[in-house]
Amino acid sequence: MTQEVHEPTDITPDKDGGVIKQILRAGEGNESPVPGDNVSVHYVGTLDDGTQFDSSRDRGEHFKFDLGKGSVIKAWDLGIATMKKGELAKFTCKPKYAYGEVGSPPKIPSNATLIFEVELVSWKGEDLSLKNDGSIIRHITTKGKGWKNPNEGALVKVHYVGRHGENVFEDREVEFTVGDAVISNVIEGLDIAVKRMKEGEKCRLDIKPSMAYGSKGNPDLGVPPDAELVYDVELLSFENAKESWEMEPHEKLEQSIIAKTKGTKFFKEGNYKVALKYYDKCQKNLEFETTLKGEDEEKRKEVIVQAHLNMAMCHLKMEQYVKVRDHCNKALDLDDKCVKAYFRRGQAYYAGNDFDLARKDFEKACEIEPENKAAKNQVKICEQKIKQFDKKEKAKYQGMFEKFAAEDSKKPQNRFVDGFEEIGEWDNKMAHGMLPLDQECEAFGEKMPERCNVSQPPGDD
Repeated sequence: MTQEVHEPTDITPDKDGGVIKQILRAGEGNESPVPGDNVSVHYVGTLDDGTQFDSSRDRGEHFKFDLGKGSVIKAWDLGIATMKKGELAKFTCKPKYAYGEVGSPPKIPSNATLIFEVELVSWKGEDLSLKNDGSIIRHITTKGKGWKNPNEGALVKVHYVGRHGENVFEDREVEFTVGDAVISNVIEGLDIAVKRMKEGEKCRLDIKPSMAYGSKGNPDLGVPPDAELVYDVELLSFENAKESWEMEPHEKLEQSIIAKTKGTKFFKEGNYKVALKYYDKCQKNLEFETTLKGEDEEKRKEVIVQAHLNMAMCHLKMEQYVKVRDHCNKALDLDDKCVKAYFRRGQAYYAGNDFDLARKDFEKACEIEPENKAAKNQVKICEQKIKQFDKKEKAKYQGMFEKFAAEDSKKPQNRFVDGFEEIGEWDNKMAHGMLPLDQECEAFGEKMPERCNVSQPPGDD
């Protein structure tokens, strides 16, 4: 079978001959990488006189970069976006699409035409997840317009189609507020991804269970537990919300109170993860606001303290005890007589079996609020736990000492005579490599007692 011959093609938008592509080996499938994808290639670069200046093959490792982000020469961003997986192509690149008048000394001179032989090995989408854990991967299929993205609180209109395998479980057009998508039954992964989109953009999102319906799935939509989902999304329009720095102080206070109310709603529903997000927004709006005065300043302080206390409670429910203590500490920084902060920090210490510190926090709560029955009760429980612990420790060490004593009782008992330990007969096996006892004493200028004053070790007749 002969390899199909492909004619050279001008792939520049202006058809100015700046990048000429010739396919040397066809790739597979119909898909090509899109801007934002991380691509992996092999390449050999030469000058137009045939001089090689670079080669990933010689280095024995693929070259990887993010397509369409300007991290490589313009010819590569254009050319590799036209390739299929496994394709091998030759690109002839004029200076305007390579290194221009500057070149790349010392190997690439000024105004050099470059020739690259490139193999597209693989690519993967852009990771939009907050933890960079691959839980939200984007593949742009149609570029958006402009440079703005929706911000937190923006009102967005999107159309999306959700798929699990071949099953289309959802096809809808919906408006929602970014950060509040859950209220409109939109998954967290889409809520996060839309903030990176531009108006008119179309993309495919590959979303892991942690950013979708998790271990519970969604029986109403026919989504099984731990399902990886694919969403085809189009951002139709958006209207950005005011940023925190654009708000007047009283607006920040109002928005924080609204966020706290929403958080409490989700807390009561047992959705602690979403509740945490609203409580965090609540305190961040006001954290650095220093211009409020009088009653408004007192209200600001009260709202922040309540937000930290509520976050502490969420983390208690999620058994994240270090974070419970952190939020309680922040609440106490603002109000050192906050009974709830001492009580919840005490609960965190108790859950971690640190009963002494837990008791101190519960006692502090009682000191501030003497009639607090819950705190009094917790003090008693801590005291019981401490006694139980002390009793167990005592029993453990008592048993250990008794064991040692029993072992010692089985050993031959030494006797002391005139201050010397009587160790039984001394023979050469016991004193291998040592002088006889009388010679050793003489060597050290010591006088032996009569009972030990012998010229030979006993038993050495």
